[in-house]
Amino acid sequence: MPAILDIELIRTFHAVARIGKFSAAAEQLHKSPAAVSVHIQRLEAVAGGRLLNRDNQAVSLTALGKRLLLSTTELLSTHDRVLADLHGTRLAGRITLGVPDEYADHVIRDILPTFAAAWPNVVLELRTAPSYALRDQVQREKLQAAVIARPKELPDTESLRLTSTTPVWVGPINSVIASTQPLPLAVHAAQCPYRQAMVEALKQCARKSRIVLESPSTQAVKACVEAGLAISLIDRARVTDKMQILDDLPRVPEHEVVFIRAQASHADEAVNLLSRAMQQYFRL
Repeated sequence: MPAILDIELIRTFHAVARIGKFSAAAEQLHKSPAAVSVHIQRLEAVAGGRLLNRDNQAVSLTALGKRLLLSTTELLSTHDRVLADLHGTRLAGRITLGVPDEYADHVIRDILPTFAAAWPNVVLELRTAPSYALRDQVQREKLQAAVIARPKELPDTESLRLTSTTPVWVGPINSVIASTQPLPLAVHAAQCPYRQAMVEALKQCARKSRIVLESPSTQAVKACVEAGLAISLIDRARVTDKMQILDDLPRVPEHEVVFIRAQASHADEAVNLLSRAMQQYFRL
């Protein structure tokens, strides 16, 4: 009998690959860590080899795991679209969603078109703003849901963790700008967690600084760094080939990207479906 790829096993594999930890993936999938391990073992038996390298801290993809992740992304998407096509027209509604500038391109290009195609009678209204401004709007019921970044916190029942991020200090390539005093900074808008992390880190080590650029635009911050005008703090995954990581500045703790929702939206099926789409397709 030929081997069969079980959609549930693939979904578990994608969650572990995206989050990087069995325990956190189990929490998001509402399964026990043991069940997640069994799913991965069963999928490895079908794939014919190890999919993940594991240690006490995190997991990483093997070469076979990378191939499987790439080749099954569209399979999962097609599977969910087929189910949505069977039931999508039955659901109607409106979702007001907030997204920070740094993740807006990914959410708008890679996640929302698939969601909109699956649920054509759900109207999406988007707003961009810094993470903490969006968090406040969700708490005041001005938005139904939002994707935000924040310092890593203890797990809670009010948010869905999408991924972890590692903030790093960056400067222009082949530059010693970090040794100058005061440090020239390109900072994000007020109410951005990375801006607050920058200020607190420099305050603790008593480094003087001056603001060269203040902008809500991540692209503007990156351009300022790449042009050699300033240093900044960005996700490690977003460091470009025109930047270098500055190791002589204070380490900033890990952050996380989460999906939060207003209290009144917990019974809203459209928002429930959007949260699942975010969980499945969010990537850095």
